[in-house]
Amino acid sequence: MSLSRNLEREWLDDLPVADIGAIRSRADLALLNRLMFQAEILRRALTRHCVGGRPLRILELGAGDGTFMLRMARRLRRQFPEVAVTLLDRQNLVSRRTQDAFAELGWQATPVEANAVEFLESPIAADVDVITANLFLHHLTEPSLSRLFRCSAERTRLLVACEPRRNRFAFFFSSSLWAIGCNHVTRHDAPASVRAGFSGRELSTLWPDQPGWRLGEYAVGPFTHCFVARHTDHE
Repeated sequence: MSLSRNLEREWLDDLPVADIGAIRSRADLALLNRLMFQAEILRRALTRHCVGGRPLRILELGAGDGTFMLRMARRLRRQFPEVAVTLLDRQNLVSRRTQDAFAELGWQATPVEANAVEFLESPIAADVDVITANLFLHHLTEPSLSRLFRCSAERTRLLVACEPRRNRFAFFFSSSLWAIGCNHVTRHDAPASVRAGFSGRELSTLWPDQPGWRLGEYAVGPFTHCFVARHTDHE
């Protein structure tokens, strides 16, 4: 495969919420998140870089049904109690049961159905302590990423993202998901995600050139590419 970034439409993005293939694919994604240790990787990045006080307001981009952030909340509740988290996605998939599970942990979860870039550019978007993204940024073109990063720099002082790592091994693994029973939607979308993933300092080059920001970009294991943007007033 070419190692240059190639963005293509993923099937799950266009399927109705109640489509059986979409439901199965979302279950596959939950499994893949666990196999890739995404929640633990993001937790470590968040706790490492969130200095100068606990986060009280978190915005998750591409939150899906909210269960990924719920796993994060269970890991973080002792360190970060009483968090208000906004679960942003183009589709409202967050159930009442999931919101109640957040409440049992002392977190207040609010689902918001909106386009991420348009939401961050709108006047209704409030400032937050942390913006997180898990397997979301790779869906965006470079111009859209630049817009999102520009708005994020105005809304927060810490952004932490975990994305697909673009390399041949990850592509081979993503092309072999039939072996663990993933459905046809996931088998199409997973290799597409890797081709649209990141390597090197591709995300850092899209962050606005403003004083006070410290950027980090690094690989974790064979599948995950992390990006951290932290304003130095957190130090």
